Amino acid sequence: MRILVVEDDIKIACFIIKGLEQAGFAVDHSGNGEDGLFLAQTEPYDAAIIDVMLPGLDGLSLIAEMRKAQAHTPVIILSAKRSVGDRIKGLQTGSDDYLVKPFVFAELLARLQALIRRSTGTAEAASLAIGDLSMDLLTREVVRSGQKVELPPREFSLLEYLMRHENRVVSKTMILEHIWNYNFDPQTNVVDVLVCRLRNKVDRDFDQKLIHTIRGVGYVIKKS
Repeated sequence: MRILVVEDDIKIACFIIKGLEQAGFAVDHSGNGEDGLFLAQTEPYDAAIIDVMLPGLDGLSLIAEMRKAQAHTPVIILSAKRSVGDRIKGLQTGSDDYLVKPFVFAELLARLQALIRRSTGTAEAASLAIGDLSMDLLTREVVRSGQKVELPPREFSLLEYLMRHENRVVSKTMILEHIWNYNFDPQTNVVDVLVCRLRNKVDRDFDQKLIHTIRGVGYVIKKS
C-alpha cells in the first residue's frame, strides 16, 4: 500500500513516515501544499494523510483541489484544531476522516487501515483469504494450512496487495508504485527478488501453488 503524507512539521512527518514504513507501507512525503497537490494528482495512492496548516496552499484547499480534479484518494486530515466546527468543515471539504493532534500512532494506523478497507470495497473485513491461505489485517498474522508464515513488513505488503487483487494480474510497475515510493528505479529487479522470497515462504512447501508469473506481464495470486 502506498501513502502520501503532506506535513510541514519535520518531526511529526518523520514520526509518521517511520511508523508507516515499519508497518509495511510505501510513503511519499511533501512539506507544502503545492507539491502535495501535484503528487496527489499525478501518482497513485491508496490513501493520503494531510495536515491543515501548510505553507502556501493549506490542507483544506489542497483537498478541495484534489476533489475538483477527480482525485478520489481517501484522505485523513491531521489538525491541531479541536472544535466540532473545524472537524465538520474538514469533512465537508472532502476528507474522509479527521484526527486531532497530538495523536497516538496506533490510532492513526488503525484509522488508515479502516479507510483503505472501505475504499477498496472490503468494508470492515479484518482478514483476507485465498484457498488455505489467510491473512489477518489486524494482527498481521499469515497462516497457510494451519501453519504460521512469518513475513517481514515488505513481504506482508506484497502479499496483501496480491490478495486484494485476487485473480487479477498486477504488473511490476504496479507493485513498485504501491510497495515502494515514486523515486524508486523502475529498472531494478527488487520486485522479482521480493516475489521469490514470498514464494519460498507461501508456496514452496505446498503442492498447490498460489503465486503465478504471467511472463511479460506480471504476477497473479489465484487457486490453480
